[in-house]
Parts: sequence; C-alpha cells; structure tokens
Amino acid sequence: MRARLVAIGAACLLAIVGLDAAPAAAQWPRRLSPSIPRTASGQPNPEAPSPRTSEGKPDFSGVWIGITGPAGRRPLNPPPGPPIAVYREIGQNLPDGLPITPYGLELLKQRIADSSVHNPEAQCLPMGIVQLHTESAPRKFVQTPQLLVVLYEAGGETRQIFTDGRSSPPRDAKPRWNGYSVGRWESDDLVVTTTNFRDGGWLDLIGSPLTDTGAITERFRRPTYAQMQIDVTVEDSKAYTRPFSVRLYQALMLGDELIEYVCVENQRFNGKK
Repeated sequence: MRARLVAIGAACLLAIVGLDAAPAAAQWPRRLSPSIPRTASGQPNPEAPSPRTSEGKPDFSGVWIGITGPAGRRPLNPPPGPPIAVYREIGQNLPDGLPITPYGLELLKQRIADSSVHNPEAQCLPMGIVQLHTESAPRKFVQTPQLLVVLYEAGGETRQIFTDGRSSPPRDAKPRWNGYSVGRWESDDLVVTTTNFRDGGWLDLIGSPLTDTGAITERFRRPTYAQMQIDVTVEDSKAYTRPFSVRLYQALMLGDELIEYVCVENQRFNGKK
C-alpha cells in the first residue's frame, strides 16, 4: 500500500471536508529525507514553518496530494476563506451557485445529459489545471528561482509556471489545453496567471465550462511545512457573468514518489479469460 504521512493540520482539514485519499501500490521504497523537521520526540513535525529558498521565498517543492470537498455535501463548519472546491462540481459550495451565463448553462446541461463521457480525462486528454488540482492523485512540485514545474501522476501530465519576470503571451498566441502560466511573488504568496486556453475546457467532472476567453488566477501559499492552500479565481466572460473563487488544499506526502501512469485512448484488455 502507498505509505504516506499526512500533516496533523491536514488531517484536521480532512475531518472538516470529510474526504481522504485512497491508497495505491507503491513503486519506490519509502524514504524520509533527513531535512524533514522533527519534534522533540524525533517524529516528523508537520506544523513546522514552511521551508524557504535561498531567495527567502516559500519552497513548494515536494510530493503533494489534493484535498477537496465531498460531492453533494457542504461542510458543516467550513474553514474561513473562499468556499472549498469539489472535484465533481467546482461551484457546489458557492453560496449562490455558479454565476453561469445562458451559453455556459446550455453547454453544462448538454455535458451532464451525456453523463460526462466527453470529459477530457475520460478521453485520455489533458484535463485542465483546475481538474488537476482537485483530482486526488499525487503531484510533485519542483521549484527553481525562475520556474515551478508540476508533475502530475494523473495522466502523466506536466505543467510549467514561469517566475522569471516574463509577461503572459498575447491573446493571439496558440491556445493550449492548460494555457500559459506566469507567476509573481506578493510577499509569501505565489500568484499565477494562466491565459490562452483552448475552447471547450472542463473545470470539473460534470463539465462546468472554461472557454477560450477564460483566465485563471491561482494564489499559492504554504502556511506550514505540510500544508498548501491554493485560491483559484476563474474569469470567463463567455461562460460566467462574473469571476468566482474557490479554495483547494494540498497535504504533503512524506517519503513518497509518483507512480507511473499511462493513459491510452481506447485501450483494450486482450488477455484470455
């Protein structure tokens, strides 16, 4: 079974949102880094301060697992901040629901009527950065002074967030499944702006849309050694009447590495019965 050590604070968060991650078979032997902060008794201390880079910024490097809200049930005692995001339905916990346009609503209804069979993840296609956040498989952050790389176990996807001072590309740049991401530091928060998405994106399992007019802003924080918060704001004038924001949490997985994941479109099992 995949061995993992989740932060005490993250475990409390799991109790709040009512969700835990399913274990999976491990490939690499578990290895705890000697740099992990310890308590006086010698145990890993998840509530220790977040590590810092040589530039003095929070270091997001590590293997993390996503924690989102349970489908169909709002938390009884939600933590402060934006509503908790849900993988099945991104806007489930928004007080007034998704501020969706008639165009967006028609598209969403069509996707739900089709039982979400055209969700990119089900087609072995890139699922989009919001679904990658809320999907439960682990992801590995690798941080350098000029680039944050995220390696996702799900679908074997990768993402580059440039922090070298460049601007977002012009609106006529070639669109991408996961857009173009540039980041800047605001104190200890890494603020990431992503633009130039392909049309027809999915924000969640049921199909809340993201169109080619959309932009996503993420605010990454690492308040403790083993917890990450990500506030996600979606702006899309074609699909939504106004921007909306949700919060996601990540828990650090100590000593674990990613498992190889290969998705093959229309794969078939050819073994004999």
